[in-house]
Amino acid sequence: MSAPLLEVADLSVRYGEALALDRVSFGLGANQALAVLGSNGAGKSTLARALSGLVPASSGTVSLEGADITSRRAHAIRRAGVVHLPEGRGVFRGLTVLENLRMGLTVDRAARAEGLDLVFSIFPVLGERRRQLAGTLSGGEQQMLSLARALMVRPKVVIADEMSLGLAPKMVDVVFESLQRARDAGSSVIMIEQFAGRALAFADRAIILQRGSLVWSGSADTAGDELVRSYLGEGAGV
Repeated sequence: MSAPLLEVADLSVRYGEALALDRVSFGLGANQALAVLGSNGAGKSTLARALSGLVPASSGTVSLEGADITSRRAHAIRRAGVVHLPEGRGVFRGLTVLENLRMGLTVDRAARAEGLDLVFSIFPVLGERRRQLAGTLSGGEQQMLSLARALMVRPKVVIADEMSLGLAPKMVDVVFESLQRARDAGSSVIMIEQFAGRALAFADRAIILQRGSLVWSGSADTAGDELVRSYLGEGAGV
């Protein structure tokens, strides 16, 4: 088997004396999707922040294409190809769609034009609304815009942290469709998601965190309702 695109080995994170993540290990292949499940406080967002360099690891390693990126700063990890979309829509509401997208790249004009062509081909609705203020888009469309900004740098890994949080069901569909388009464009996806059933249907593999520890990992299609409920409870959204 080929080496994973992203490999996490015994990753731990501490906030002072509190252990938020305890020796978590997993691998992510090229163009794969991983669902990260767990109840509130399980360590899911801490994992996302550690992978993207927003919080330091206290021990363990994160490797991208065989290179150790554990100690790199967040901007260096992003340049290496790991893009984190944190909870919340992360768009500049007072700027237009086009202005938001242009802020996603600080490279030369030709590369920026190529990036715009890419995201408008993936998300035609954004091309149609390029002059519209981002704050007037629907919640799902704002998440689409956030993802489009990430795709302009052609990331190897997209970490989507609760992108469907607070959205109406139809807008949740838009989020999942957008993430599928990211995969179609060649990115691997790490999905932290409240809708466990939707996440498992989307993903190839899954891990379940509980109190900062990895308690289950395996193929997403083997993580049935009973297993998920045993760790996440009856309200797990399966």
